[in-house]
Amino acid sequence: MPYNKELTLTILRQIETAILQIQSRTAELHCADDFLISPERVEKLDAVCMQLIAIGESLKGLDKVTNKELLITDTSIPWRKVMGLRDIIAHHYFDVDAEEIWWVIENGLNPLLKSMQNFIQELSR
Repeated sequence: MPYNKELTLTILRQIETAILQIQSRTAELHCADDFLISPERVEKLDAVCMQLIAIGESLKGLDKVTNKELLITDTSIPWRKVMGLRDIIAHHYFDVDAEEIWWVIENGLNPLLKSMQNFIQELSR
């Protein structure tokens, strides 16, 4: 492992925390429309998007820090798509669809969280 293990663990833990925050903040929601029923819920959607941007940016940084050697060891995650979501949200924010964000929350976060936790466990040995 020719990369900085402590920095890698820090980034992995930051991503883990962001995922857990999204899950906690959206626990009472049941569908994408729940984001749109009030100004407070739209703010929740904004907050989720910000966390998704942070996750995507952190994954890009993680890939750089690890010389692109870590993420490729978990082929169950479409890493380019996860990182690409950051770009879509950041550069096309007004086109963000609550349905797509909801799909990510429902289908993408748990596998990503598991992957981060597995990496943390491996590197903490």
